[in-house]
Amino acid sequence: MPNQKFSLELKAIKVHQPIGEFFLTAISHQSLREIAFADVRKLISGENEVDNYLGIQRTLSTSRVNEITRYVMTQNATFPTSIILAVDSKCAVWDEANHSLTLQEFLGDEDTPPITKAEIARILDGQHRLAGLRDVHVTEFEIPVAIFVGADIAEQATIFSTVNLAQTKVNRSLAYDLYDYAKRRSPLKSCHFIAVALDQSKESPLHGRIKRLGASTPGRVGEVLTQATVVESLLQYISKDPVKDADTIAKKLPAQQYNGTEAEKFFLRQLWLEEKDLEIAKLLYRYFQAVENKWPIAWNDLERKGNILPRTNGFKALMRFLRPACKAAVSETGHLPTYEQLEKVFESLNIPDNIFNIVTFPPGSSGESIFFKLLMEKVANRTQR
Repeated sequence: MPNQKFSLELKAIKVHQPIGEFFLTAISHQSLREIAFADVRKLISGENEVDNYLGIQRTLSTSRVNEITRYVMTQNATFPTSIILAVDSKCAVWDEANHSLTLQEFLGDEDTPPITKAEIARILDGQHRLAGLRDVHVTEFEIPVAIFVGADIAEQATIFSTVNLAQTKVNRSLAYDLYDYAKRRSPLKSCHFIAVALDQSKESPLHGRIKRLGASTPGRVGEVLTQATVVESLLQYISKDPVKDADTIAKKLPAQQYNGTEAEKFFLRQLWLEEKDLEIAKLLYRYFQAVENKWPIAWNDLERKGNILPRTNGFKALMRFLRPACKAAVSETGHLPTYEQLEKVFESLNIPDNIFNIVTFPPGSSGESIFFKLLMEKVANRTQR
């Protein structure tokens, strides 16, 4: 029949909060794709500057959508938090007795244009999650949703801004520290293990310097690095896709081996595949021992402001230099250098101990880049001699 309306009946609960009432339910990702859309905030031509801003969502990030698409294909995929929707009151019927919310098309009348199936629900928060599911063929993936019925555009904008400004992003160091509880191996769990080992070992050049939770630990001084900095700096040599590796292992399959230029770029991956995390930790131990031996004053001066060497930018530059330094130290591909070999590399670098200041290395990532380029220039001069 041409006038038959699409409808979707959902079991739901009504929630009362200061912002107003809304409904909590779950919708399959297939159905949600069919009824939900996202306005992207944009400026159109017109006279009224305020009214000309249409849409309340941010522009979709292609990289974020692709990341979510890869994630939802993994065995541990979950979206436990709600996607927030706004539905016109003409498209929603609440049955209090049966705790049932029916979403439906509106066929239109003399005064109001129709609202089609694809326009029933406007996404206020969660457009990237839904877009990430758009082209994924999974048999069952229910999405929790919160549905505001009858909210006008101003109220929708308020809901969007309230939700997003009130949310605090999880500290990355805390997220990495939770890998302590992971039962299966993964690149992130291994990097977390190595970071903790380097921080806790009293003989380690990084002993007591790593903030495991991203914030200063009560009773400790000299924590100049976050766990996130250490984990992410090491991860670049182990895995190009940590989520895929974790999912592969969860499925009890062997993680991918890299070949050619990838094997060279991720030069610690083979050790990780062989579950030799301790060997990777020992390499970093030897490496930063050689750094400390080269620049003992700067490395151990944790109080002087502007001293880049032991802090984030210096550490990140040194970690970028790890692979070139190992390559310069040993001639055999695939072999890890000894402390003595690394020590010779650093001894040959004509960089004085008193150079680490904000004049030579400005604050921010530019200081990191300058230091890394200097290291590369000096090691190149060494190999040419």
